[in-house]
Amino acid sequence: MPLIYFRAQMCRHGAYLQLLQASKVRLKGCNVKRLTTCTAPVGHQKKLTNAMRIAVPKEIHPGERRVSLTPQATKVLTGRGFEVLVEAGAGNNAKFPDGDYAAAGAKLIKSGSRDLYKNADCIVKVRAPSLINENSTFAEVELLRPASIVVSLVYPAQNKPLVDALAKKEITLLALDCVPRISRAQAFDVLSSMANIAGYKGVVEAAALYGRFFAGQITAAGRIPPAKVLVVGGGVAGLSAINTARGLGATVCAFDTREAVREQVESLGAEFLTVNIKESGEGGGGYAKEMSKEYLDAEMALFAKQAKEVDILITSALIPGKPAPKLITKAMVDTMKPGSVIVDLAAEAGGNVETTRPGQLYTYNNVIHVGYTDLPSRLAGQSSSLFANNIANFLLSMAPKDSRGVLELNLQDEVVRGSMVLHKGKLMWPPPPPPTPPAKPAPPKAAAASPTPVIPATVVDPRIAKLKSALVASVGVSGLVGIGVGSPSLAFTQMLTTFGLAGIVGYHTVWGVTPALHSPLMSVTNAISGITAVGGMLLMGGGVLPGTIPQSMAAVATLVSAVNIGGGFVVTQRMLNMFKLPTDAPEYNSLFMIPALALLSTYGYSVFSAHPSALDSVHQAAYLASSLCCIAAITALASQKTSRLGNVVGVTGVTGGLAVTLGLLQPDPALLTQMLACLSVGAGVGAFAAKRIEVTDLPQMVALFHSLVGIAAVLTCIANYAIEAPLLFANEELVAAGNLMKTVAYLGTYIGGVTFTGSLIAFGKLQGLLNSKPLLLPYRHALNASLVGISTAGLAGFLATGASLENPLLPL
Repeated sequence: MPLIYFRAQMCRHGAYLQLLQASKVRLKGCNVKRLTTCTAPVGHQKKLTNAMRIAVPKEIHPGERRVSLTPQATKVLTGRGFEVLVEAGAGNNAKFPDGDYAAAGAKLIKSGSRDLYKNADCIVKVRAPSLINENSTFAEVELLRPASIVVSLVYPAQNKPLVDALAKKEITLLALDCVPRISRAQAFDVLSSMANIAGYKGVVEAAALYGRFFAGQITAAGRIPPAKVLVVGGGVAGLSAINTARGLGATVCAFDTREAVREQVESLGAEFLTVNIKESGEGGGGYAKEMSKEYLDAEMALFAKQAKEVDILITSALIPGKPAPKLITKAMVDTMKPGSVIVDLAAEAGGNVETTRPGQLYTYNNVIHVGYTDLPSRLAGQSSSLFANNIANFLLSMAPKDSRGVLELNLQDEVVRGSMVLHKGKLMWPPPPPPTPPAKPAPPKAAAASPTPVIPATVVDPRIAKLKSALVASVGVSGLVGIGVGSPSLAFTQMLTTFGLAGIVGYHTVWGVTPALHSPLMSVTNAISGITAVGGMLLMGGGVLPGTIPQSMAAVATLVSAVNIGGGFVVTQRMLNMFKLPTDAPEYNSLFMIPALALLSTYGYSVFSAHPSALDSVHQAAYLASSLCCIAAITALASQKTSRLGNVVGVTGVTGGLAVTLGLLQPDPALLTQMLACLSVGAGVGAFAAKRIEVTDLPQMVALFHSLVGIAAVLTCIANYAIEAPLLFANEELVAAGNLMKTVAYLGTYIGGVTFTGSLIAFGKLQGLLNSKPLLLPYRHALNASLVGISTAGLAGFLATGASLENPLLPL
């Protein structure tokens, strides 16, 4: 999917280091240099007089065009009280002029790198500080001020001499390439950001070198087949390459040892290739692991076959801390078509192709080899923007919100600890491994163990497979007819029909959404789900204030649903605005307020002028129009070009649905006041919260809003049962309908409760309040099965209790 952010946890008591400008501030009762023995609370810290100075030097590595901070990221940091020093000309190669930095609040250092390093508390770079003279200039390590902080790409396993040199200067070194690849650290994941760009740029380079169209065409001169692209490796770079190649019209197939990648590859429209050996390639940190010899042999046979057929070959397979595996041999390259192109995205780690020359573009046996090791740098402006956002997010995660210009390192935080290579010269890398889950009990030993033979792939008889599908379909259609036979009422069958058709439409609508917009999709569908307010409105009663407990519950359900609606659409708009470029043409989406006004005015006129016998048809038609608007809102997210328009249409759909409900109920003025108050106050609170939240906190805000849908469902189900149960069970002819209503109330409360608690857990993990690691309890599958059994027994017991007319809430 999608993009997820977090805010670092701050310890009030425990092991942390406050990094200040002078790096000499002591905490009352403890020594700053001893992280593990600090016991004084944060409130006892001495007050700062100066902000930390963050320095941005010009990159001197040959061919490096990126800059570590952009003017936009600089403005964010200066807004939080940090002083940012930028070496004059640092952003020129990425097209960020010095004037933009000055306008963002940075101080330009025109006297050279020596003065910059001399005055810096924290150095942020793209490449690690140089250990030797590069470009006949200077060694950056020599310029670093002792006991200062360095944040950059480091690769400590491959750069031990550099780490040793920095240790001698008592440097605190944070390696961006060592940030743990966990959900709450995605906002700091420089490697994924750069891999995304490398995958895109690699395909663009291949398209420029390939002497034919990528997309197929049929012209008067003849048919032009599409280019066939093979992508080896389904990580961030591989998926980016797949998406780009598909966008250019090529036929794409991909291979990865991890079965979990299949769905992502297929969602981008590519074919996922497999071998006939069952073996999982899942490794740690989002990378693939090394595979067995049998698997590798089958894999190489697959690549040998594909090499003869493809026009473009892109490889991106990496194993952390080791040279890139050689997957494409010289013999395979010899069989490729003349004019084919190989792009080795793993060239910097030695390359996946035996004939790759890292850093070079050359031709071997009429096959063009792209071995560039600086693909992100060749898209310097975009790379710098993403890199700077990652660094700014990383720094701000260590900045307490109640202070300005201060960083705190909390070694109990797995992100800080995982990325720390040196602390004041002391080697801290590699970090301690995470605790392992309890080992499963060993299975009983077999009487005679024998080697498990490799089972060849089973050939499935197509007639048997088709027969199984036909039998499943037969059970399905017969089951639906059986539901009709046992249906308690026509209304139930009609609602089931609507639910089934809506599920099919929803599936196909969501499937068409581009992966880049999955986060806004989650947000807009969450906002639309706030239509649960309709259920609360149908149960509201009293006057300006509710008159009973169930009516109060219905009012609260309406209120929290409105919070979700107002906040959800604002969050979606803010997410979608991140995809908008200053150079994009005006969209004039506000003109779609005209259809919204047309819907509301036409409906209002029809309600007041139509014959009473026709009102039901008017209400249903208006509900249909509102529903179609909601479906169109989701469909519009299939393209970035129409996504923001879809958000506007979604607002129209939900507003129309609420307006139709008011027209259907036609409440008296006092009750109407209560309903409008709940809707307007809730929507206003949600929109206000969504506008005030930081951009980096938008995903967890979506999770928090989604929890409101769950609690609204719980309150609505309980209120509905409390109001309707006495009426249904008082009439013997309606007992069956009463039991059905009890079943719906129980399941709705159950599902709503799961949604509520699950969304809060997701919010806690994204916010950094809870550990992001999965809770792997022993015997968890048996435990889950037991909970399902207990819940089912609870439903049976609930149905057996009947209904208490004096206290209809008692069975709940």
